[in-house]
Amino acid sequence: MNQLEQLKQFTTVVADTGDFQSIQAYTPRDATTNPSLILKAVQKDEYKPLLEKAVRDHPHASTAEIIDRLLIAFGVEILQTIPGRVSTEVDARLSFDTDGTVAKGRDLIALYSNAGIARERVLIKIASTWEGIRAAAILEKEGIRCNMTLLFSLAQAIACAEAGAQLISPFVGRIYDWYKKSTGIDYMGAEDPGVQSVRRIYNYYRKFGYKTEVMGASFRNTSQILELAGCDLLTISPDLLQKLADNDAPVERKLSAEAAPSTNVVHMSLNEEAFRFMMNEDAMATEKLAEGIRAFCVDSGKLKQMIAALR
Repeated sequence: MNQLEQLKQFTTVVADTGDFQSIQAYTPRDATTNPSLILKAVQKDEYKPLLEKAVRDHPHASTAEIIDRLLIAFGVEILQTIPGRVSTEVDARLSFDTDGTVAKGRDLIALYSNAGIARERVLIKIASTWEGIRAAAILEKEGIRCNMTLLFSLAQAIACAEAGAQLISPFVGRIYDWYKKSTGIDYMGAEDPGVQSVRRIYNYYRKFGYKTEVMGASFRNTSQILELAGCDLLTISPDLLQKLADNDAPVERKLSAEAAPSTNVVHMSLNEEAFRFMMNEDAMATEKLAEGIRAFCVDSGKLKQMIAALR
């Protein structure tokens, strides 16, 4: 078996792309999208018709509403290709607005429902701010499942689990980027700070019985992926999926629920004050969270410009 096939023995493989035509070759169970991936996709000739149709079919809708329609159009197409779930992201401008995030999550689920998609096949992606985590707690109680994104710290992970979030997406590659820039060290294998962060979170969840799924995300190379073999899920870009498929080297399981109880992680419960203080003490997590929100806002703005040009 190639490395991708071996990895699937230990971990659920998820495709991280808006390019749904590229997904089929790798047979992932789930797929994730974000504003940057959708922006990248609609600049390709094969996906421009989805954007044009969203604009044409809703001439009186606001730009924000058309973006929602576009996200749903991509999600519906992706769900025709995979057996599992698709993740669709809430506007990053709502990252510090609990009520606005709840309303947007409900709207997206309603749009999927109108398209004939059951809510069980959709994860609403929300930034792991304190306000976003509170929104997830509300949505989860309504049966709307959430994927907590832009997650860089144990503090965020603990708060998400205590809120009952369905799934978290800790960002391996962006943690690696920060530490590489900060120290000048090109971390490899198990020494990678991004890998270590996800391992710590996974072991914490499994040791203390949290049901929230852990899905490693934002990979820079296949080494990071293979060091997390055994994680609940890993969401991987098509280029790295191809590299795994092209390699026949053996894959070893690195994470397991059975090994987690023996790890030295300590249980803690976080209120808002403790969460904010822990984030403040973590320069990497604070900087990468803010940077990620800004980047998604920029790409959403570019989508709005493309829509305006078609009206």
